[in-house]
Amino acid sequence: MVYRDLSIFSGTAHPELAQAICSYLGVPLGKAEVVKFSNENIFPKINQNVREHDVFVIQPTYPNVSDSILELLIMIDALKRASASRITAVVPYFSYARSDKKDQPRVPITARLVADMLQTAGANRLLTIDLHAGQVQGFFNIPVDELTAMQPLLRDYVIGMEMIDPVVVAGDLGFAKRARNFADMIGASVAFVEKRRLGNNSSSESLGVIGDVRGKSAIIVDDEIDTAGSIVGAAEIVRRAGARAVYAAATHALLTGPAVERLRNSPIEELIVTDTVQMPLRKRLPNMTVLSVSLLFGEAIARIHTGESVGAMFGAPV
Repeated sequence: MVYRDLSIFSGTAHPELAQAICSYLGVPLGKAEVVKFSNENIFPKINQNVREHDVFVIQPTYPNVSDSILELLIMIDALKRASASRITAVVPYFSYARSDKKDQPRVPITARLVADMLQTAGANRLLTIDLHAGQVQGFFNIPVDELTAMQPLLRDYVIGMEMIDPVVVAGDLGFAKRARNFADMIGASVAFVEKRRLGNNSSSESLGVIGDVRGKSAIIVDDEIDTAGSIVGAAEIVRRAGARAVYAAATHALLTGPAVERLRNSPIEELIVTDTVQMPLRKRLPNMTVLSVSLLFGEAIARIHTGESVGAMFGAPV
C-alpha cells in the first residue's frame, strides 16, 4: 500500500526497531539527526519536509531515561514547528509508568508529569504497548492506543511450544487479570505468586504460590523484567511447589543490575521477551527468545494513519 503524507522518525533509543517498523510498512525512515553537544544539550534536526504530514516518532524511554524522554520532547517540538499536521509519539516502553499514584506522603506522580510534558511539547496522540499501570492512559487528554504483546505475539509463540499441562502464573498479583486472560487464550489453568515489595527500590520478596502447579508446565508472565528479582523468585517458588518445568514471558526486558546473572542461575528453562527496548549482546542469554513488536506497531501505525480500528487487531468490535 502507498501511504500518502506519512512520515516516520526515530530517536536514538532504538533505531533498529524503527527501521523494522518502516520495513513492514514499506516506507523509508525519516531523515533526521540528533546531536548532543559538549554541554550535554540535545539538538535534533529534521532534514525533510513534513508540512501537513501525519508524523510518528518512535522512541522508547529506556535506556538513558532522562535523555530519551527529553530527546523525544524536543523532536516533537521540532516537528510541530515544522507544521506537521499530526504528531504521534510511539513509545514502546513508557518509563515512570510505575509512578502512577501517590502511595506515600510527599511523593510525585511522575507518569502524569511525563504525560503532561508530551502533550505540552505537541504530541497529538500516544501509541504504546503493555503499560505497567493501565490507568496511565487516563493521564492524557489526547487519544492513547495501548497495544499488547500478549495477543497475538506471545500467545502464538507459547501455543507453538506445545507445553504439557500448561499453567499460567502471574508473577505479581497486580498482573492477575492479564494473566487470567492469557491463560484463556492458550487454554491453560492459572496460578498466582504473592510477593511483597521491599522499600522504594526494585527489590521484592516472593511469599508463595496460590493455585495448583504440581506436575505442570508453568509459564510465569509479567509486563516487565527489571532486576529480575521478582520473576526469578517466582520461578524458584513455582519449582519448589512441584512444577515439571518453568518458563517465563514478559514484554519489556530491561535487565538492569544483577538481572542477567540472576536469570542465568535461575530454574527458568526459556525466557521469552520482546524488543521494545534495545537488547545488547551482553544481556542476551542462551535460553532467551526475543520476539519483535515491529509488526504490531507497523500495523497499528497503518491503521491510525488510514483511520481504521486499532482495537480490531485484538478482536475488539470495529
